[in-house]
Amino acid sequence: MNQRPPSNCHPSKVYWHEILNGWLDLMGNMRSNFKLVAVNSKLYAIGGQAVSNVECYNPEQDAWNFVAPLPNPLAEFSACECKGKIYVIGGYTTRDRNMNILQYCPSADIWTLFETCDVHIRKQQMVSVEETIYIVGGCLHELGPNRRSSQSEDMLTVQSYNTITRQWLYLKENTSKSGLNLTCALHNDGIYIMSRDVTLSTSLEHRVFLKYNIFSDSWEAFRRFPAFGHNLLVSSLYLPNKTET
Repeated sequence: MNQRPPSNCHPSKVYWHEILNGWLDLMGNMRSNFKLVAVNSKLYAIGGQAVSNVECYNPEQDAWNFVAPLPNPLAEFSACECKGKIYVIGGYTTRDRNMNILQYCPSADIWTLFETCDVHIRKQQMVSVEETIYIVGGCLHELGPNRRSSQSEDMLTVQSYNTITRQWLYLKENTSKSGLNLTCALHNDGIYIMSRDVTLSTSLEHRVFLKYNIFSDSWEAFRRFPAFGHNLLVSSLYLPNKTET
């Protein structure tokens, strides 16, 4: 059985299907540093380095299709789903900082300018609970008069943005933890964050695993976490309960 990709296909655009015993196509456009967001049982591959187009994956049809593109190519941005829509915040366009919050409506297949910010952020992570988006980490610039100015560019912060009231809140910060080299996931009542201690060397031994409780606005540290490996991702998965008969 030959499991090498066909010579006429790029390895990043195909995957091996064990049941069908063959290679299936992935996205129609090669992209890097893009965001993958799930909305209503579909996946959306958004942008990427010097790429503005967006593709939607339908699991029922096992097919990717192009949908409405971003208004401009973006780099170092982040995106998440919130109440059935996709929000894109931060990063850079090809010419300037992106100060806009973009909203994508899957049913209408259209991007709209949701709001213009007075703060610029890049390389952040984003998750959502109900109508609130939580922005974790990243680099903050051009803070408004009512916001705190960070003393260190690489600092772990948590902010929230309410998509109904359009209100920003600067919730929590941890000056000894990195806000750039992190991965996070929402699980139950908290955001679980894998970062590193910036007060020490950048060795893998100095990774930290934290939980930000969204209800008590507090940090919790864990001692056990993956100590080795590169480019790790934290994710949350709910599995059905199986009872023994």
